[in-house]
Amino acid sequence: MIRTCTWSLLMLLLLAGCKVGRFVIYNFADTNDHRKFPSRALDRSPDPWHYPIDLEGPAPRWATTDGERVTFEQFLEEHRTVAFLVVHRDTIRYEHYFDDYDSATVHTSFSVAKSVTSMLIGCAIADGYIRSVDQPVTDFLPEMIDKGWDRVTLEQVLQMTSGMDFQESYTNPFGTAATFYYGRRLRQSTVKLGLEREPGTGWDYDSGNTQLLGLVLEQSFRMAGDSALTITEYLQRKLWTPLGMEFPASWSIDRRKGGIEKTFCCLNTPARDFAKLGSLYLHEGRWQGQRLVPSEWVERSTRVDSSAGSAWWYQYQWWLPDKRGTFMAEGILGQYIYVDPAREVVIVRLGRKPGNADWVQVFRGVAALYGEAFDGGRQEP
Repeated sequence: MIRTCTWSLLMLLLLAGCKVGRFVIYNFADTNDHRKFPSRALDRSPDPWHYPIDLEGPAPRWATTDGERVTFEQFLEEHRTVAFLVVHRDTIRYEHYFDDYDSATVHTSFSVAKSVTSMLIGCAIADGYIRSVDQPVTDFLPEMIDKGWDRVTLEQVLQMTSGMDFQESYTNPFGTAATFYYGRRLRQSTVKLGLEREPGTGWDYDSGNTQLLGLVLEQSFRMAGDSALTITEYLQRKLWTPLGMEFPASWSIDRRKGGIEKTFCCLNTPARDFAKLGSLYLHEGRWQGQRLVPSEWVERSTRVDSSAGSAWWYQYQWWLPDKRGTFMAEGILGQYIYVDPAREVVIVRLGRKPGNADWVQVFRGVAALYGEAFDGGRQEP
């Protein structure tokens, strides 16, 4: 019995030391993963900004699920939602939490972080760390020349038209996605990536593109002499503090010593602070009278464009669910920041699972409710 326990413990220790083992132990990604991985801290702003709250106006009351009419809260809960927040004209109009979550509960972003990484690339261009999206990747990572990356521009990486050879599978412990999510050598794994098609000839959703942007961002700091600056610190400086974030947060990294941020995922914060990221882009990169992200970067990130092999529905790490000006950040388990500029609405949905709902349709309906009720500044009863 003692020998069996000893071997079992040894196997667990061996498994924990490799990414396949961590896949076996942790199984599939879940919303508590921010507690498992090392991270860098984001401090709450010393001058936190709080959304005004007005829950007395119109609100979504009913929904239909499996042909049955239920309350909107029942609908959200049945589809594994833990937080649903509606901000209209910079005021919280609807806020509901489930499953022991509340306004201060930290939730991991999964691929919502991709859109935040794009924000930071825009800031880095404005700050002079990066000259242009037309620069080749190898301006920052010359060791990738032999893989053909001197033919790939940063814009193609942003658009996911780089032609990267990456397997976006979340069920294969030996696949590239598992290597990135559970591995402890993100820099080395990223620079080894090759190309499977000619850059700029087609679109593929590959998380490796966003991690590559993280390496470019980190290297741009070093090339400018800011070798100690981390991506998390840059986020703190450029967005987190000036946005008045209310809660402590973090960004997961691949390993404790000398790690790099998982820029393709894993930014961890409560719902209200996720909403502020959407509000920033709703206001075209301005917040409380201060320019945080260049307006032209916001415009380029959220406009329909299908040139040079790109997909009209995906621009600079943001999803465009339609051609009417809405845009959103999205995570694999149903994490969303949905922005409808015409209706001045930001919606955050966080969940343990995506559920079976058509969330874009839900968001459109909710945004229409508030846009129409407050049209012209007049609130309906």
